[in-house]
Formats: sequence, C-alpha cells, structure tokens
Amino acid sequence: MNYIFDIGNVLLTYNPREYLDGMFADETVVDVLLHNIFLGDEWLMRDEGKLTQDEATEIICARIPQYTDEVKAAMGNVNKMFLPIEATINHLPELKKAGHSLYYLSNISFETRDYLVAKYDFFELFNGGVFSCDALLIKPNPEIYRLLLRKYNLNASDCIFYDDMKKNIAAAEKEGIKSVLVTR
Repeated sequence: MNYIFDIGNVLLTYNPREYLDGMFADETVVDVLLHNIFLGDEWLMRDEGKLTQDEATEIICARIPQYTDEVKAAMGNVNKMFLPIEATINHLPELKKAGHSLYYLSNISFETRDYLVAKYDFFELFNGGVFSCDALLIKPNPEIYRLLLRKYNLNASDCIFYDDMKKNIAAAEKEGIKSVLVTR
C-alpha cells in the first residue's frame, strides 16, 4: 500500500490564527493579518510557486502599509508555526518497516519547503512526493494528484491519502485514491 500525506495539520501543525495570536496582543491586528496574509491571494500564489515570500510580503505591505512592521514580522517567522504532530509522525517508521511506501502531497511554498525538509528528518522516510510550489499546481486541482501518480508510477487504487481539507479529499477520491479526512 502507498500512503500519501498532506503536511499541514496532518504531519505538522498549521494554525495561522494561533500563530498570530502568539505574536500580537491586538485582536484587530491579528484579524487584519489573518485576512491579508493567510487568506489572501498571495498565500496561494506562494504555494503555486508564482511568488516568493519576499514578493508576497512586498505586495501585502503595499496593500496595508499601516501594518508593514507586523506583516514583515509575521511573514519573517511564518515557518515557526509548523510543529510536529507526533501522533502521525510516530506512525511513519512503523508503516515503512511494514513495507509500505510513503509519499507527501502538500500545498507549500518554496521557502517553507526548504525550511521543513532541512528541519525535520522524517522526510527521509518518504519515497518521494509532490510539493505544490514545484508542480506549479495546488490541491484540489486534479492534475496535482495525477502528477504524483505518474511521477512514481502509482496505481490510484493502491493509495491512501490523508488530508485535513474536505475539498482535497474529494478531489483525490475523484482520481480513484482512497482518502481519509484528518481532524484534530
């Protein structure tokens, strides 16, 4: 069996509000940053490999210049919000030892990809995977699932995909990949 894992909220935490709450006491600042950074087009464009972190920061600062310092602080430390979810990570060696193949499929930027792969040694357990920034595609685009299957010559019916978003699960299932919605 081939196990395919999303990263955010499956292997590593991803909670922008909690991250911003830890940085800023002012709820208005948190709301403005949440909306303009994490829910803005630039975040998705970073994941699609269309913008660098610096380019996204510059665009966001131009849009909300009164929050330039806060935007730069939040974007400059953004990778620190990704912390291990031990309950999932601890199963990876067991799956590998049992003879299963492990893959990742995640919407993620170049900078975050580089940071996470260098920081967390559990990536060494993976047979491979697809980061959205490299594919220039983001989930739930069906082509990103097809790319993973083609790249590693995987049969969709021999795969199980774990993700925390229903739309990504639905897209994987349309491609014939068994899927599990991860909730915490």
